[in-house]
Amino acid sequence: MSLCLSRLTLARNPATTALKALIDPIEGPALDRLHDPERGRIMDAHHRLIWALFADDPDRRRDFLWRAEGNGRFLILSPRPPAADGAGLFLPPEVKPFAPDLRAGDRLGFVLRANATRTRKTVPDVRAQRVDVVMDALHALPSGSESDARREARMAAAETAGRDWLARQGEVVGFQVTDFAAADYSVVPLPAHVGPRKGQPQFGVIEMTGRLEVTDPDAFLAQIAVGFGRAKAFGCGLMLIRRA
Repeated sequence: MSLCLSRLTLARNPATTALKALIDPIEGPALDRLHDPERGRIMDAHHRLIWALFADDPDRRRDFLWRAEGNGRFLILSPRPPAADGAGLFLPPEVKPFAPDLRAGDRLGFVLRANATRTRKTVPDVRAQRVDVVMDALHALPSGSESDARREARMAAAETAGRDWLARQGEVVGFQVTDFAAADYSVVPLPAHVGPRKGQPQFGVIEMTGRLEVTDPDAFLAQIAVGFGRAKAFGCGLMLIRRA
């Protein structure tokens, strides 16, 4: 499958200015610091915005991955280029082929925003549950206000559980993690929830960086094309790579 990597930037025109509060309400790194219902709404707004570039058929299924870079900028990996006119909301897209020539033993730096989950079955004859790896690691800690101790425990869990999760991915799809850091971890409530905050569906997002070694180039590139983890509709799963 041929892929393209596109860089999109919101146009600065009267239309986007009038709609900014809806389509890109917060700029820059402030988005990554949100740990409240607003972040889910922003991710949902960005997803709908990106969909406008690929909605050429009412029956079309999502076949792209995307990542918000802040300040109205987005990266998109897709088998077809986005709409050339940017749906009237973007500057003309910068599109280039995504076809890295990888060999076993290549060392790459990576950046990945991921909703990392695993399957947990605690009761016999009951359907297994899919749980966020960091939330699961923090399950034994007391809930409540965000204390410094809990914040430190959360980041320690993100570091350990995130690396273990990515290493397991690599065992299946052709790479080994050689260096890993969790730059941030946040919990994002699903924006469509109506009702009390307690019990609101949510998902965790780990900001991962590090280096890896390719062991099976074909399997690795095939996985990059479909993304890592879940919550891809909300801008998770796109791994960016570069020569280390």
